[in-house]
Amino acid sequence: MAFSDKLEAWYNDNGRTLPWRGIDDPYRIWLSEIILQQTRIEQGRDYYLRFVEAFPTVADLAAASEEQVLRLWQGLGYYSRARNLHAAARYIMDECGGRFPSTYEGILKLKGVGRYTAAAIASFAYRLPHPVIDGNVYRFISRLRGISTPIATDAAYSEFERLLLTLIDRRRPDRFNAALMDFGSLQCRPAPDCAACPFADECVALLTDRVALLPVKAPKAKPVDRWFYYFDLRWNSAGGGQTLMQRRAGKDIWRGLWQFPLMEADHELAPDELASSARQFAEENFQLPTFGYQLSAPFRHQLTHRTIHALFLRAELPSPPTVMPADVSAVDLGQIKNIPLPRLIDRYLQNL
Repeated sequence: MAFSDKLEAWYNDNGRTLPWRGIDDPYRIWLSEIILQQTRIEQGRDYYLRFVEAFPTVADLAAASEEQVLRLWQGLGYYSRARNLHAAARYIMDECGGRFPSTYEGILKLKGVGRYTAAAIASFAYRLPHPVIDGNVYRFISRLRGISTPIATDAAYSEFERLLLTLIDRRRPDRFNAALMDFGSLQCRPAPDCAACPFADECVALLTDRVALLPVKAPKAKPVDRWFYYFDLRWNSAGGGQTLMQRRAGKDIWRGLWQFPLMEADHELAPDELASSARQFAEENFQLPTFGYQLSAPFRHQLTHRTIHALFLRAELPSPPTVMPADVSAVDLGQIKNIPLPRLIDRYLQNL
């Protein structure tokens, strides 16, 4: 039996039912693929359904503000995905006449779309024979063929793509790719049940006792530690409680999201050092001659390449500061839930 026939026979009995499967709407397929980048299906499913409800077409997404998109994305992390999604929707409306690109090369021009995502959209929406290669596919194929090339590199992608182009079912590339991903996710898992595998008799890794050794992963760089000290400055006004927040800009993490005024240090500050630095920060930025605060418990937030260590300095002020940086704004406490925040800030607010 041919590879594709055996794979699709397994899929007939074991394939997952997902809301973005069995459709040919390139917009919704694209939306699902962007959401599922570095996100578990169980979590991504809810976000997908919320996005489809809020923005049923690419035109609706393009017409939204970036803040609306970021707010709906809150909690998924990797916010550049949301910004790229929004920018690509506007590109489709402005440069493509509102029509989603229908070729692999055209899809690849969309901001935030790489070879995997372009292949997924091309095959699922347009039945074009482009194989998808994600972590699950790398694991399955590297074991099946005994490939020891370190994965998640451009060289590995090209090598696996060449191989899969000889195996893909060109009549039903959408079904082949769905089966390929599900097999790697459900059957050829990190700790697989090889006795139940339909490819057991031809799996090089199993036949040479290398299942636990494949795929080979390139060593990861150690995350960089960063220390964030947030100033939660609050006061009461006629309309209720208020605090200060600023929108992150530049090319750093969480661009476009809102946070409390931030003092970042290049090392963890000892209590006396923190007190001195906090007084200086409060005086220089808000002209507060005296500054007493309540310190939160420490928060740790892990990103792919950074580990954020955060503390929140909460202070009750008798009145709003008369001076503040240009990028800082007063926000009603009741409205904070309506603006896009990093998950770290959201966790702090939930703990209060």
